Amino acid sequence: MSRKAFRLPFGRETAGPPVTGDPDRLREENRQLKRAVEELSILNDLARTIGASVDSQDIIHKIVDRSMRAVQAEQTVVTLVAREEDRNAKTLVRVNTSSSEHPKYHLNDTLLGWMYLYKKPLLCTNPGEDERFKSARWDHAVRSVLCVPLLVKGALIGVISCYNKRGGDGGFTEEDQRLLAIIAGQSAQIIENARLYEEEKALGRMKEELRLAAQIQQDLLPKKPPVVDGYDLCATSIAALMVGGDYFDFIPQSAGRTAICLGDVSGKGMPASLLMASLQATLRGQSALKSAVSEIVARSNTFLYHNTDPEKFATLFMGVLDPASGELSYCNAGHERPILVRAGGRVDRLMEGGLALGVLETFPYGEGRATLDPGDFLVVYSDGIPEATDELGNFFGEERLLACLQKNAALPAPALMAAVIEAVRGHEKGSPRADDLTIVVVRRAGA
Repeated sequence: MSRKAFRLPFGRETAGPPVTGDPDRLREENRQLKRAVEELSILNDLARTIGASVDSQDIIHKIVDRSMRAVQAEQTVVTLVAREEDRNAKTLVRVNTSSSEHPKYHLNDTLLGWMYLYKKPLLCTNPGEDERFKSARWDHAVRSVLCVPLLVKGALIGVISCYNKRGGDGGFTEEDQRLLAIIAGQSAQIIENARLYEEEKALGRMKEELRLAAQIQQDLLPKKPPVVDGYDLCATSIAALMVGGDYFDFIPQSAGRTAICLGDVSGKGMPASLLMASLQATLRGQSALKSAVSEIVARSNTFLYHNTDPEKFATLFMGVLDPASGELSYCNAGHERPILVRAGGRVDRLMEGGLALGVLETFPYGEGRATLDPGDFLVVYSDGIPEATDELGNFFGEERLLACLQKNAALPAPALMAAVIEAVRGHEKGSPRADDLTIVVVRRAGA
């Protein structure tokens, strides 16, 4: 009968039936066959257990457990790393599984750098004397290290590291290296899919939180302007992101007066929106004290200084309108200068005030006065309007704003406000908006 070759799993070959009378060869072939069966069992078990989960931590713990048992390691670590283009990125996830008598070992930066560079398995016996890693600091208890990369489409997403072969001073073998490399190849894409799934879920939660924050922010702004006899008031705020840092408000005062506020908080997004809400609450609380405008602004400045980070600040225009006389007492704290357009076409700018809020602990804010005569209108706006840019980066600018106001001077306040927003959007021509757009218009009826 002819002897036919047969193949064991993973590329090991042997001749046909063992030769009778060769016990050493028989034992070796039995050992290899037993090892192959064990490896297949480990791989099948791993595929079944990690394929049923989408939790990255659960998957990693299962990989650690199976890897440690597969190569008989004292300890196994799975380290997930940042994307390869960020070579200086730190480890994102580290999972250790080991018996309590062993200290926890860590993948050092030198070894991780080697993996980034070569992206291939590494078997290192007595690492403290390995010339490749002579600059690395090893724990004295580390006798041998086996590392294999986790690769997805050629990019390194992590490393499986095994430390110290159990059962003696012998190190890991090439068979251990081959098996761990197969485990890594089988696991990498599943880990990446689980991580992407969790990132997608986190992004979904973040979007929902932003949506709720945007709704809360809109609810904090006045639903409609107050009704003031002889005056036409309107306002709007359009956030560049889902939530913004601009703020406007109409605060009722004693004797039928109305406080008109427009603020612009430094930064964008959620941090700016939170500071905006704090500023609104502060101004409403201070306004209840029936103080002069400059005193309200000064106390709000001190509060903001003590309760925000040093890099945070807010510009603010606050004016209190007496509808009977048309007098406006105001304080401009570092804000864009509001435009007061007279019935005859003359333009005044409201500048009296001082620094932005939160820059200095105390500041002697000034207070200005202006009068809205019949036919006059006041436009208060944030810097997002003059600083709106087109596709070439050209600003909308104050000249275009003034021209738009003069062209539409006869329109009611809501139509005038809409004309300004339309002019800004026409200038942008669909370019991404860098800042929030906020505007308040107050028109006094003509004689």
